[in-house]
Amino acid sequence: QVQLVESGGGLVQPGGSLRLACAASGSIFRLSAVSWYRQAPGKQREFVAFITIGGTTNYADSVKGRFTISRDNAKNTVYLQMNSLKPEDTAVYYCNAVGTGFWGHGTQVTVSS
Repeated sequence: QVQLVESGGGLVQPGGSLRLACAASGSIFRLSAVSWYRQAPGKQREFVAFITIGGTTNYADSVKGRFTISRDNAKNTVYLQMNSLKPEDTAVYYCNAVGTGFWGHGTQVTVSS
């Protein structure tokens, strides 16, 4: 099974920024769309962002204008730049290679004063 590893999470104040990364073994991201999901305590997992093989992006309404998903196929890595963070963005963030069944184990993002 392919390994996906998320990184870049941490504690930030409201209005701050973080950049998450999802690195995959092999080169599966070159052949897959990639999505980010998040799950807050006591809540359902929710879609955050999506990027196709060709680089087309899509975002949940709650993060549009604040988050940017990008990919670097040479590094087999997908990023999620998060700006203007809000307390409601607090969650564990997961990446997924769409259609493969491969998920990372998540990285914690906490937005609090």
